[in-house]
Amino acid sequence: MASKPSDELFQEGIALFNAGKFFECHEAWEQIWLRAEGADKLFLQGMIQAAVAILHAQRGNLEGARTLRDKSLGKLDPLAVNYRGIALDELRDALRGFFEVALRADRPPLPAPPKIRHPN
Repeated sequence: MASKPSDELFQEGIALFNAGKFFECHEAWEQIWLRAEGADKLFLQGMIQAAVAILHAQRGNLEGARTLRDKSLGKLDPLAVNYRGIALDELRDALRGFFEVALRADRPPLPAPPKIRHPN
């Protein structure tokens, strides 16, 4: 079975992320990540980890969410403010804001997860 082109999988992953389908998003991006190299590989891994961190937070696994958030931001923070057309600076800020609430001990209702702003 032929795999989808990387650009199509990337766009699919963004749509799934923005729809709150974080597991499915991870699956789409993982197919690209396995073939990627260099900064793109780190970027995709950071995006996958962000999606799974949100999923962990939604399921109440705060330790898993915290661990993956830290790994994700460790990969995304060094990248440019825009990467692959994504407003990465805005996404990093939105992720920090989401997890600031999601990881609190008093567990207020979770805020809406961040969205990826991308021109396509």
